[in-house]
Parts: sequence; structure tokens; C-alpha cells
Amino acid sequence: MSGHGTSISMSSHRSKGLNGTAEVPGDKSISHRSLILGALSVGETVITGLLEGQDVLDTAKAMQAMGAEVVRDDDGTWRVHGVGVGGFAEPDQVIDCGNSGTGVRLIMGAMATSPIAATFTGDASLNKRPMARVTDPLGLFGAQAVGRSGGRLPMTIVGAHDPLPVRYTVPVPSAQVKSAVLLAGLNAPGQTVVIEREATRDHTERMLAGFGAEITTEDTDEGRVITLTGQPELTPQTIAVPRDLSSAAFPVCAALITEGSDVLVPNIGLNPTRAGLFTTLREMGADLNYENEREEGGEPVADLRARFSPDMKGIEVPPERAASMIDEYPVLSVVAAFAEGQTVMRGVKELRVKESDRIEAMATGLRANGVEVEDGPDWWIVHGRGQGNVPGGATCASHLDHRIAMSFLVMGLATQSPVSVDDGGPIATSFPVFEPLMAALGADIRRG
Repeated sequence: MSGHGTSISMSSHRSKGLNGTAEVPGDKSISHRSLILGALSVGETVITGLLEGQDVLDTAKAMQAMGAEVVRDDDGTWRVHGVGVGGFAEPDQVIDCGNSGTGVRLIMGAMATSPIAATFTGDASLNKRPMARVTDPLGLFGAQAVGRSGGRLPMTIVGAHDPLPVRYTVPVPSAQVKSAVLLAGLNAPGQTVVIEREATRDHTERMLAGFGAEITTEDTDEGRVITLTGQPELTPQTIAVPRDLSSAAFPVCAALITEGSDVLVPNIGLNPTRAGLFTTLREMGADLNYENEREEGGEPVADLRARFSPDMKGIEVPPERAASMIDEYPVLSVVAAFAEGQTVMRGVKELRVKESDRIEAMATGLRANGVEVEDGPDWWIVHGRGQGNVPGGATCASHLDHRIAMSFLVMGLATQSPVSVDDGGPIATSFPVFEPLMAALGADIRRG
């Protein structure tokens, strides 16, 4: 079963070339944060380009449940009438965050320093994921969390009545944990300090500053030190969400491995804390170029052009790059299968606790399709077979994970035999137009 309904089996077949323009959806990370910070502002925030995948829609519903007015105009513009920092109301019902680890963790942080209680749940995949990494630091503010064994959902958070500011060093690189602590710090007096030993995506810091919060970032011997002054009055914003880099990864990687391809992906956010995949692909020899580079809403943006690249070579991906491309390793492993030589990926233990164990899921599926893979607790190595030499022919388990499903469907476009996934339903959580977009480029992806 899919997390959102009946299982949808899908298969992808060798394609003759992908060509055209891929208009991918809005950035998921920025979409979540736009809704949450809009709800914590006083007045109306206007959002265009919002990703209307299920994950983000679930966050919109959660903000409504906590008292914000969230409406969608007929032209796709979203308007959020916020309640201000500390203004959340106690929800009447359980907050269902579906498949979204980002959504649930950020919302927990945003409400943890308000004197309300909220109960969170999700689909079968989300309810297996660890929440203690967020609830432990939220407890330092004075919040309480009661959930299932192992710190899993369903879980009730009782917000702090008299929150204290905290100084917290993030033990494992995680933008979700960092962001949850910063959002909690909004309603705590004084200064909340978060220290990252390795920098992670900085959308939260950029957007907090844009909404008028007093926030500074300094690189020190300890790491990156982020200091937020609590209890600001956030000012509503007009936000144009750039297109999602993580979604762009799929048509880009498909073009690189599919003979005869030339695909343009416009208006992609290239935040340096997110764009590690594209740096890596270019190091492998990918024909991938940035066109029309510019800045929009404080975020670097460009149009990406990806062309078929038959001579890519395996490389060792620097471990320090992992945080900037953690969600893209599954599809990178697919590209690596079509490269010559080994692609080595280290420092990636975070992949073990995503929507699924992504290392295990990808390694199993790649092996079933004729690709040799080695893996350990925080590393894996894909032994590339070179262009045109990947057999395919297997059915892969998606494990209710949208990125696993899309990665194997990309793979099948260039394998000798079709590649299938048992359930493509979760794709709708992050990339609801994946199928028609890929079909318009010339991809042969079928249901059933």
C-alpha cells in the first residue's frame, strides 16, 4: 500500500532521448518554511510558486489547525494571514503530516515554545522515523514530548509555558534539527544559539532574516554559530518560491544517461548549501551547464541545461559535501551505475534514517538490476558499468519513499531491459507532476 492510497506499480523503458523544457515544481524546503513563517508573522504573506505536493499541503493544513488563515487563490497564489510569534492556537484534531519529515519536525519546533499541546502523526513511513533528534533539543526549551517507543509518532508535544533560550550543538548534520531549534527560539526570550560542525542548507536562516528576525551567522573554530534573538515581530513577505533543486535532479540525471537528450530546467534554486549534486555531476564529466545565473528573493537561481553524457567517470564524493546533497544520493547512485569505474560516497549515515533506509533500498535495487554495490553503516560504493551496459529488468521496492521510486524510474530509461517499482504512489508527496513532465520530454514510463 502507498502512504496515500492504493499501490501504483510503475515501469520505465529504454527511451530514445529526452528533449525540451522541464518546468519542475516549487522548492519543497522553501515552500514549507514560507507557510510556517507566514503563519508566525503579523499580517498577510503572499506566496507564488508554492509546491502543491501532499507534503506541503499537509503543512498548510497544520498552520490552519493552529489558527492561521491559509487560502489559495484561483491563480495558484497562496495567502497566509499569520497569528504572530507565540500566537498559535491549540489544534482541535491530530496533526497529520503524511510523509513529511521536514513538515513534522519544523512544525514541532515552531509550536514547542507556545503554551499549547499538539499531537502529530503521519503515514506508515513517517511513523517509523526517529523524532528524538528534534524532541531532545526542544526539551531544553521546556517542551515535553510523549510518543511511541524509540521516539516515534504518533507523538504529543506539550509546549513550554515559560520557555528558556538554549545553546545547542547539532550532533549530526541536519537542517531539520537546526531549523526546529531556531523556530522554537523565536518565542524564547534572549538569544538562542545553534552550532553546526558541518554547514547544512540555510533556507531557514535566510528566510528568518527576510521576515525581519535578528539573526547572525559566524564561522568559528567550533563550527557555524547561528544566533537568533527571540520574540521578534515578524513582518509578512511576498515570496516567489524558486523551483525545486531536488525535483530538478530527476530530469537532469535522466538526460545525462539517456542517449540523445538535451533538457533545459529553468529557474532552479542553486543555494550553495543544496547544490552539491550538480557540482559532483560536473566533476564526473557531465555535460551540465548553468545559464542565466541571477538572484531572486535572496537565493541564487539559474537555468540548467543537461545533455547526454556517455563518458562520465566514477569519483570519490567528498564526505563534507554530503549535507549539501543528502536527498540526491539515490539518483546519483543511478548515474554512477552508467559511469566508468567506482563512485564512492562516504559520510552518508543520514540516508539510513530518511523516509526509508535509502542506502539499503538503492543498493538492493541496483544489485537486482545487475550493478555491483558495496555498502557500510555510513558509506557505499557503486561499481559503474558504463553507458549502455546496465542490464535492468528487475522490480524494485520503493519502501513508501518518493525518491527511491523516482530514482529507479530514471534508471529504466537507459537500461537494457525495463525497470519497475512496486509503488510509485509516494511520488505525489514531492513531485506531483513527475509523470506528465517526464512524458512530455519523451520518457517511456508506464503504470501497471
